[in-house]
Amino acid sequence: MASSTGHSSLPNLLHLLSQPPLLSPAVKRYLLQILTEHHRPLVDPAVNLVNSSPSLQTLAIIVADLTAPLHHGVNESYSLSIPSTGPTANLTAETVWGAMRGLETFSQLVWGDPSRVPVGLYIWDFPLFAHRGVMLDTSRNYYEVEDLLRTIGAMSANKLNVFHWHITDSHSFPLVLPSVPELAAKGSYGPRMQYSPADVAAIVRFGLEHGVRVLPEIDSPGHTGSWAGAYPNIVTCANMFWWPAGSEWADRLASEPGAGHLNPLNPKTYEVLKNVIADTVTLFPEPFYHAGADEIIPGCWKADPAIQSFLSDNGTLSQLLENFVNSTFPYIVSLNRTVVYWEDILLDDNVKVNASILPPEHTILQTWNNGPNNTKLIVSAGYRAIVSSSEFYYLDCGHGDFLGNDSQYDQPPTGGSAGNGGSWCGPFKTWQTIYNYDITYGLSQEESKLVLGGEVALWSEQADPTVLDARIWPRASAMAETLWSGNRDETGMKRYAGAMDRLNEWRYRMVSRGIHAEPLQPLWCIRNPGMCNTVHPFV
Repeated sequence: MASSTGHSSLPNLLHLLSQPPLLSPAVKRYLLQILTEHHRPLVDPAVNLVNSSPSLQTLAIIVADLTAPLHHGVNESYSLSIPSTGPTANLTAETVWGAMRGLETFSQLVWGDPSRVPVGLYIWDFPLFAHRGVMLDTSRNYYEVEDLLRTIGAMSANKLNVFHWHITDSHSFPLVLPSVPELAAKGSYGPRMQYSPADVAAIVRFGLEHGVRVLPEIDSPGHTGSWAGAYPNIVTCANMFWWPAGSEWADRLASEPGAGHLNPLNPKTYEVLKNVIADTVTLFPEPFYHAGADEIIPGCWKADPAIQSFLSDNGTLSQLLENFVNSTFPYIVSLNRTVVYWEDILLDDNVKVNASILPPEHTILQTWNNGPNNTKLIVSAGYRAIVSSSEFYYLDCGHGDFLGNDSQYDQPPTGGSAGNGGSWCGPFKTWQTIYNYDITYGLSQEESKLVLGGEVALWSEQADPTVLDARIWPRASAMAETLWSGNRDETGMKRYAGAMDRLNEWRYRMVSRGIHAEPLQPLWCIRNPGMCNTVHPFV
């Protein structure tokens, strides 16, 4: 990229022509990082260490629109010009958010002690997909606010821009909501495992200062067992054993321990839920609201006497779900939110709604099953899609299951669940699996336009702060590159071979920045370039 490097003393490196409130913290943050990081690459960059004269002193930042909000589709493009001679480089962006992406790129170009940066360099950069996210479940296990902030900071460094916060589930309700405080008081794991409105404000603000949207998910009507502590009358099958002895799998009450669904026939359900929605919308300025609606388990609803009567009068479970959606979807839309649902609401085999009650202009569907096939079903029906296919993007897979007394592990040495490690979504999703996934595979050009982007997902049955960084990074970095710049070169060939060296180097830099990303190779491989590759195809 560059023929020489200049030694930058950097006393006044970053210069803004004005001081927008959200960009100024980023400028200060990057200035400190550039001046103090002194990154030592594992393999020295292939540049000539010839001093430019005068040395680089200033990066001038020019932003055309200082007021564009951090919403889906905002312009994140930027250009970065570092001349061969002269004291000033230029970062130009349409928006504050593009400038943040350019600052990250510039920071990654700086290395060594004293600091060096390539010169004679011009970059014009923009993302392929507007939605590039990480989903984290904070219900099954609790994460401190500092863990969430560290994750958002790492996302920003990887040019990811959506923190999908799966806040609540059947296991706990850690979000303190002013209108319904009893939900957290009785549904969380305790007063020290809750997120206050002040916590949320700090997380949202931190996200804005790092160019990361915080998208809340309050899952319902399924996955709501934790609501029963405060409002037992609105939750069906709460506190019941999830898969009763002697019953078939089809008659279970939940797909994992922790049963409970909101009751669509109880008017109190909507009184509570609308307070939840209103408070959540107030806390989170993000224009998307994730309403969940996944995994409606027939047995849970059928356990309720009122629902039994409804079904005996020729009602159906799908009608129950439609009643629920008709009572909640218009309300969310009235609060100027686009509603995100998991794909189940339209594609579930047993309980789903008619597409006519989900207008595509107000609805986004997030896919997690059946790989590109379900993405195709969603976009061919005219809906926008967020891709989180469990076969490729689930970061919790491959660590076994969390059930006790689980007979699937008691198998002969040559059989059983060895292939998937006892996990329904096994095996472990390697960075290569993630990197090589084409989220628009099999789609027409018009259908591809409806794919907003993708999210890796970390469900927390077997994750908590002790493993958070290693479960997400650097595998999420692999997705980040593919959603920003693609996984193919200019000839259309997959570029996973070259990605290994980049990802290795980036993983070590993340570790030096305080992100405990897991290793990908022995250090020997990096110090001996090419020696850990293969020239033979595996069949």
